[in-house]
Amino acid sequence: MKYCIKKEIITAIICIVVTSSVIGQVKYPIVDTGVTEFYNNESQISEPTIGDAFYGQDATYNGNQPLYTDNGDGTITDQVTGLMWEKDMGEKMTFEASFSKAQHSNLGGYTDWRVPTIKELYSLILFTGQVKGAKSGKLFIDTKYFNQPLGNTKIGEREIDAQTWSSTKYVGLTMGGDSTVFGVNFIDGRIKGYPTFKKSTHAENTMYFRMVRGNTDYGKNNFVDNGDGTVSDYATGLMWQKTDDGVGRDWEAALDYSEHLELANHTDWRLPNAKELQSIVDYSRSPQTTNSPAINAIFSTTEIKDPEGTPGQYPFFWTSTTHLDGVNPNSGAVYIAFGEGQGKMRNQLMDVHGAGCQRSDPKSGNKNQYPTYFGPQGDVRYVYNYVRSVRTIKI
Repeated sequence: MKYCIKKEIITAIICIVVTSSVIGQVKYPIVDTGVTEFYNNESQISEPTIGDAFYGQDATYNGNQPLYTDNGDGTITDQVTGLMWEKDMGEKMTFEASFSKAQHSNLGGYTDWRVPTIKELYSLILFTGQVKGAKSGKLFIDTKYFNQPLGNTKIGEREIDAQTWSSTKYVGLTMGGDSTVFGVNFIDGRIKGYPTFKKSTHAENTMYFRMVRGNTDYGKNNFVDNGDGTVSDYATGLMWQKTDDGVGRDWEAALDYSEHLELANHTDWRLPNAKELQSIVDYSRSPQTTNSPAINAIFSTTEIKDPEGTPGQYPFFWTSTTHLDGVNPNSGAVYIAFGEGQGKMRNQLMDVHGAGCQRSDPKSGNKNQYPTYFGPQGDVRYVYNYVRSVRTIKI
């Protein structure tokens, strides 16, 4: 009996040491999406309780809520991430010009400005925004703190043509051969790759850039394989399911699967929100360049065939986040593409958005109907997407 008590005490002490170590290593805190409303496949609903359909979606779990400080000098500090941002992006510019701007900027009296990575930039997105096709509704960024222009419709742009580029180049090619840079569209709530040159004129493309400084560890993962089917990321404080189960599900079933998952003696698994899942994308990897999904090799991912039956593709993975877009804005949910972000254009299937893009699919549909193609770039819609569950490492 004494031995058992002593063993419990020692175990408790070890746990305290481990969790204290975890706390100290969280240098990549994920900012919550801001979502507080609940949805089924078609409409907004009251909050589901445990055991109800659609329990476990984004608003069920509250993470690090967005918290900004306007410094009054053209800069905004994110109190969660430790990043300081440029409030007003100014005019559109080329990819190369953005690095010169950062190098020569002394905004707020600081000289260490940089062009943000895609993970730094994505920390600013809020899924309280709404869009309808090419027309803006509510922006996917906090406009109380950040100036976010729309596309200039007077010169033929769409309202959504106001994308913000990152410093992260796609390691593959899009559109059959275009060098591409990842950006976040805070008008329509998506990540995609944008060609650096216009094919029609061979001129350099221009986009918006929002400079950042501080916390140079942000966006860098610290993965540990726990040897029990789970992977811990001590940079974010999240634990992940190492291997997906190889099954495509609609959104409701994906939520239910994660809520009922028992893995490595843990039962508090959940479907990750959009920003949590994007945190484990590895933008140095792609099917084109590493013959792998865009995720660290510590994870295992089911290989699938693309809609034309060609092997070497990898699934889209569901998130718990509803994406408010279209005629029925409640009917779609966010996915992250760990394989190519394919679309069919001019009757040719190609990578149009890049591995690691973030789009959205209908939450449900006849399984025999999919995959289909949607929109001006013929986005592949699978609807029956895959799941990689997550839980918070307890303190």
